[in-house]
Amino acid sequence: MRQTLSVLVENQFGVLARVAGLFSGRGFNIESLSVAETLDPSLSIMTIVTEGDQQILEQITKQLNKLIPVIKVVEMADKPHVERELVLVKVAAKPENRAEILRMVEIFRGKVIDVSPKNYTIEITGDANKIRAFLELLKPMGIKEIARTGRVAMTRG
Repeated sequence: MRQTLSVLVENQFGVLARVAGLFSGRGFNIESLSVAETLDPSLSIMTIVTEGDQQILEQITKQLNKLIPVIKVVEMADKPHVERELVLVKVAAKPENRAEILRMVEIFRGKVIDVSPKNYTIEITGDANKIRAFLELLKPMGIKEIARTGRVAMTRG
């Protein structure tokens, strides 16, 4: 089962390497990782998506809490939360497909952020299911390139 962790850490060099090393040293895979400074510039928030059962997640959480620069670990599955991801997609914009691509972008509440004679670059934000559905619809058009941010999450309220 896929799990999302929100990890509050001290904003110091090497923290990301220590957290990633903890995962790799124990044979856990990080499927998605997003890190950014918080309102307090001395702290950063890491959103980590990993795969594993409840026992593996408990082990990961305990090991993370042992790291000195880690302040707090929150398992998002335990709390009401929102998740989002950003994806940039470069798609072939053949004259016969342009109107259909633009309709899809509008339906999925995306934006065309760059236009060239042969391509559109599209920005879409949403949960993983929305992103997956949009990419599946675009595949027949000819996806040329994809850049994804990975998941970010925040508790509600």
